[in-house]
Order: sequence, then C-alpha cells, then structure tokens
Amino acid sequence: MARSARQTSLDAPRGLSARRGRSQSSDRFGRFSEAFARAMGTSGFLIGMSIFVIIWLVWNTALPPVWQFDPARGNYTLLTLILSLQASYAAPLILLAQNRQDDRDRVQIEQDRQRAERNLADTEYLAREIVALRMALGDMTSETVTRDMLRAELKTMLEQLDVRDQERAAS
Repeated sequence: MARSARQTSLDAPRGLSARRGRSQSSDRFGRFSEAFARAMGTSGFLIGMSIFVIIWLVWNTALPPVWQFDPARGNYTLLTLILSLQASYAAPLILLAQNRQDDRDRVQIEQDRQRAERNLADTEYLAREIVALRMALGDMTSETVTRDMLRAELKTMLEQLDVRDQERAAS
C-alpha cells in the first residue's frame, strides 16, 4: 500500500490531489453563483419578489393583529431582516459571478489577440510572396508584357496546337 500511495504522489505534481478537491468544489460554487446571479437578473425574479413583498405587507397590515407575524407598528422588522440577509448573500455571489465572467473574457481577448497576430503574420507572408513573384516575373521578361503581346503569343500557341492536331489526325 505504501508503494501505491508513493507511486500516486510521484505520478502527479506535488499537491495536485489536495488541489483537485478544492478546485472542483470552488468550480461548483462558482457555477452556483453564476446560476444565482443569472436568476436574480430576470424579470421573473423581480416580479416574484415584488409579489412576495406585497403579500407580506398586505398580510401584516390588513389582517387582524392575531394573524400578523410582522406588524406594521414594528416597521416590518422581519421583512427588513429577510431582505437585508438576501442582499448580504446576493452581493458577493454576484461579484463572484462577475469575476468568473471577467476571467473568461480575459482568456477570450487573449485568444483573439493571438489569432489577430497570426492573421497579420500570414498576411505579411503572403504580401512578401506576391512581391517576390512580381520581381521574378520582372526578371523573366526584360520588357513589360502588354495585352496585345499576350494576345499575339496566345494566338500563335493556338495556331501551333491546331497544326499539331491536324498532323496527328492525318497520321
């Protein structure tokens, strides 16, 4: 058993097994905070919370004092406590979700920057290749090729091909 434990520790970087549990737990909590922040940012949450508060206020205002659990004369202390507790938990969870999104955005920006650098390098390479081809073509012909010269050359080549085809057909 000591050998397998030692083998595991040698196969993995130092402290990886301890970090792996924390990382998964942290990631799970991060996903929870993102889901929580996403849910709190919906109109359904705002409508539901508004309905909850209205029902709470009507219940503790309109019903007989025996049925009231957070009376208006006490300035709705329990409601204030519940809303404060919700806000004290919501703010850090929302900030955690924003930090995770910032990290993802930072990675995306870095990938975009690297992609842009590669595209620029490819474009510069292609531009150099085009210049080299132009220079090579300029070296091959001492004079500039005009459209008429090119047409005449192509016409001559076509006539030569016709003559070859006729000779082959005659043979």
